[in-house]
Amino acid sequence: MPSTSMGFNRPVAEDRIRRRVVVRGRVQGVFFRDSVRQRAQSHGVAGWVTNRPDGAVEAVFEGKPDDVERLVEFARRGPRQAEVETAEVREEEPEGLGAFEVR
Repeated sequence: MPSTSMGFNRPVAEDRIRRRVVVRGRVQGVFFRDSVRQRAQSHGVAGWVTNRPDGAVEAVFEGKPDDVERLVEFARRGPRQAEVETAEVREEEPEGLGAFEVR
């Protein structure tokens, strides 16, 4: 499959994947977003993480498959203070995101 461009016309490499994760439990007010941001930046994963009004945390991870899967596994556990009850993971098409942000 050839590289394509999406979003802001950034090339999307063939070895990039994207996952959307919605984590429920005691996941707000426990440094979940900042812990995810730190790990994403250290692994070169782009995307974002945000608190949802329903009490969940939602994140998008985009990057090399092994790095994205590391972030997904972290989201399933969360930081020490968190109590993750469920983590819903969906596959999505990469958009060529270039950085990670806390929203």
